[in-house]
Order: sequence, then structure tokens, then C-alpha cells
Amino acid sequence: MDNRNGDYISRIEIKAMWGHKHIVWNLRPDVNILSGVNGAGKSTILNMVADQLDLLRTGAASNSEEQNVSFVFAPEEAEMVEYDVIRSIDRPLLRSNLMDKIADSNALTELDLQIYSLQRRYLDYQVNVGNRTIECLTSGDPDTVARAAELARPKVMFLDLIDRLFADSGKKIVRESNDLVFDRFGVRLLPYSLSSGEKQLLVIMLTALVMDGRPCVILMDEPEVSLDIDWQQQLIERIREINPNVQIIMTTHSPAVIMNGWMDAVTDVADITVAE
Repeated sequence: MDNRNGDYISRIEIKAMWGHKHIVWNLRPDVNILSGVNGAGKSTILNMVADQLDLLRTGAASNSEEQNVSFVFAPEEAEMVEYDVIRSIDRPLLRSNLMDKIADSNALTELDLQIYSLQRRYLDYQVNVGNRTIECLTSGDPDTVARAAELARPKVMFLDLIDRLFADSGKKIVRESNDLVFDRFGVRLLPYSLSSGEKQLLVIMLTALVMDGRPCVILMDEPEVSLDIDWQQQLIERIREINPNVQIIMTTHSPAVIMNGWMDAVTDVADITVAE
């Protein structure tokens, strides 16, 4: 892992949003939920944060003297964080150069594209966990050998969770496959065949898993879209079960998402906005 990476974002500042608003948002290390009326700027703030993180990752941000979005990471000497942006809307992919580069012709929507990318990361994750497990089992140290089973626990938790949440539709993950494949009453299904809500939930939980327990930031804009009330209520808790070191930064209109103990994590856009 890049040793410049921090554990989470502790502060976000946006200058002159829409030309006249200054945003100063001090963040918690675990969960941060941005609320506000329609048009208050929730999605705009999240998109600006994601765009600036993209620029930092590619090094393009360092070429700009004036940055509208700036961060303070934790620890403060960190220059970056690992992060993922999860898109909720399952729009069809436009025929473009990007789509032409997708090897799987079954990927037809934006959620499919995220699943396609995560499939590769899932394979890498399994290889890394497998290698660490072999090292533990062959170390000869009884304590290290005992820890080998713990390495597989997040994946088992992920598989059990998806099976439980998809139970009403009769779908189960095929555990003998290293790829993501589902079984429904004896019929094999690719993840692209899932409903929009199932795809969305799969993307969110798989993103948490493939970070492999590392500190990371997940940005989500209204993740309740396409999720039923029960899934909304469990969303934050389940993400943090799979990876307790994740920092969640999200927008939502759903009371169900925050009702399980996350009211204190809610910040209204008006409370972090200063008119210029």
C-alpha cells in the first residue's frame, strides 16, 4: 500500500461552490451522512469531492495552484486515501470507447460496469488472502497457524450476507466458483442478471470486501435507490461488519438508512455552508 495514504478524511473544504458558497465539513472517521432539501447541493458536494480525489490519484491536482476542493487527511501528514465511488443509478451504458473496452458483452449498464471492475478486484483479493493463508499454515508458529482461519472470515461473512439478503428471490452465490456466479433453483446466473437493487447491494458490499480490511473511504450518493426498506436499515451496519476500517461519506433522503443508530452522523448542508 502507498505509504502516503491516510486512514480517512478528517476535513473537506470547498471554495466558491456555485460561485458564492463556502463549505467546511469536519468528518467522523466512521460514518458521515449529508442531508438537506432538494437543491441544497448534497450531490454536488459529493461529486466535487470524488472529482478532486480522482485528480489527486492521477497527480493532476498538483498541477493546479488554485483548488476549489481541499482535504485534511488523518494522520495529517497523509497525502491521499484509498477510496471508491459507488454510483446508484443503473443507466444503460452508451456505446463509447469505454464500453468497447469491456470484455464482457453482458455488461450493459452502469452498475454492470462497476460489477465488471469489481470482479477483477475480487479475484485479486482471493489470491492475496490465499497466499497469506498459506504463509500462516506453513509458518510453524502455532499462533500464526491459528490466525489462518480468521483471514477467510470477511469473505465468508460477505457470502453469507448476500445469500441471506437475496433469499427471497431464491438466489445463492456459487461458492465453488472464484468468479461471482449465482444459482437460482438450479440455473446459473451471472451477476448482470440480478435486479437493480441486488446489483446495487452487491456492488456496495463487494467494494467493502475487496479493500481487504484496509482503511478506505466509500463515497455513495443516495445508496437507498432501488433498495427495499429492510436493506436500507441494514446498509451501514453490514458495510462496517465486512470492513470495520471503512469511512462512509454519503448523501441520503431515507430515514431508514439512519434509523439504526446513525442520527448523530447526519450533517445538514446548511450547517456546513458559509455564504461568501
